[in-house]
Amino acid sequence: MKEVIVTGGAGFTGTNLTDYYLRKGSKVALFDNLSRKGCLDNLEWLKSNPNAKNLEIIVGDARFPPTALQAAVERADAIFHLAGQVAVTSSVTDPRSDFEGNALSAFNMLELVRNSKGNKPPFFFSSTNKVYGGMEDVATMEGEKAYSYADLPHGVSEDRSLDFHSPYGCSKGCADQYVRDYSRIYGLKTVVFRQSCIYGYRQFGIEDQGWVAWFSIAALLKKPVTIFGNGKQVRDVLFIEDLIAAYDTALNEIDKTSGNVYNIGGGPGNTISLIQLIEFLKDALGLPLSLSYDDWRPGDQPVYVSDIRTAKDSFGWAPQVDWATGVRKLVQWVKDNNELLARLF
Repeated sequence: MKEVIVTGGAGFTGTNLTDYYLRKGSKVALFDNLSRKGCLDNLEWLKSNPNAKNLEIIVGDARFPPTALQAAVERADAIFHLAGQVAVTSSVTDPRSDFEGNALSAFNMLELVRNSKGNKPPFFFSSTNKVYGGMEDVATMEGEKAYSYADLPHGVSEDRSLDFHSPYGCSKGCADQYVRDYSRIYGLKTVVFRQSCIYGYRQFGIEDQGWVAWFSIAALLKKPVTIFGNGKQVRDVLFIEDLIAAYDTALNEIDKTSGNVYNIGGGPGNTISLIQLIEFLKDALGLPLSLSYDDWRPGDQPVYVSDIRTAKDSFGWAPQVDWATGVRKLVQWVKDNNELLARLF
């Protein structure tokens, strides 16, 4: 039986990953400071898992790792470090908290593994495409409803130079490089996922982060939505089930994935602009949005699409859920949890 640690385990990705491993019969040590909206609701939902007896909940902050977390590292077969500050706007407002929540927390987790008394479990880190910065040098084209790359048909590869933009990009990029280097210098089995836009069940998206979920929730609850920029911004979006599959497959192939960095997203086959999602919600699902517009946000790339071929070549992973199917699944979850979301929003 595997035993895994999921930091940020009561958040969006963490809850889904915890549920996945519990259902596989693994033991899960869920570590979270429970500061984000919906975390307590996610914990209650996890307790309904048929294997909830295998769930250990450790409440704490990775900035100050508690003894219980240190003990869990000694037993763990894998660590998924998903905890951290998630919004660019919050990082601009409070860069110190952003640094501590992302860079310092990741460093502390790596040190727990490095200093463990023998067990050195594989360590996975959820990084971000923001480490590539604004990519102002990359030629883009502006269409009627969406931007696109002029010369990158497969998207941005891992060979792209890093150019941290915004305090969030700096803090995540710092952690990204520490995780990578702890493999080279200390021989730890570390893997970095530079993730694009992830969406799906149990995501309490807000204006600052989780835009696919936020638009879906706002449409159902009839909340106003602000578009920053012209709405033609494009991202490759990835359904949560595909991300969970990527983590598990990369763990199973750790001899191949250890020490590597992967761009993980929907890829060129799952690109969508804000305008296109808004139209899909309205025309395909009958969910119009009340919209207003504001200035562009700092560090917001007009287009970002992940080149995901390295992940496929390295450990055989590729997305299975197209964006339209994924959005339909998300909207159905929102409908099924209308009372919960109305209370939270």
